[in-house]
Amino acid sequence: MPPSKIQIRQLTPADAESFRELRLEGLRLNPEAFGSTYEFERDEPLTRYTGWLTNSAVFGAYQNSELIGTASFTIASGLKESHKGLLRAMYVRPAARRMGAGRLLVQAVIATARQKVEQVQLAVVSDNQPAIRLYQTLGFRPYGLEKNALKHNNQYADEILMSLDLPSRYPNSGT
Repeated sequence: MPPSKIQIRQLTPADAESFRELRLEGLRLNPEAFGSTYEFERDEPLTRYTGWLTNSAVFGAYQNSELIGTASFTIASGLKESHKGLLRAMYVRPAARRMGAGRLLVQAVIATARQKVEQVQLAVVSDNQPAIRLYQTLGFRPYGLEKNALKHNNQYADEILMSLDLPSRYPNSGT
């Protein structure tokens, strides 16, 4: 299905159940790509996901009214880091990949970030070449490599750190 048939919208606490279901699927099918684990999150209460949707901008990709992908945007919490945002928890169902949902989700995060921060950062597992290519086509550039960033079942995964500088919201301020 072409990307025009995929709709993106920000999730609300009312979407917590479908968000939880998709998140658990991602943790189960692609454990190497997440900082959390299926075993940890499967028994977490729904309020954990409701809180996430309340405190972050989480975007959902829908196809035929089914949630097929998500991406989360948060602003760094430190006073001296509040000019940066984070793209996190990106996941698209395997059957829906290569249809444009991931691109649309990242574009939604970037559009929101442009109103709030000067830079968006992300970390992606170094062997996830499709995701790396997607991020690069949208302007993200690598700035570092974290060796052994994640460990699951005694397997290590390196993460490539990437960032996207956004045009200044205040063109004459020098920031």
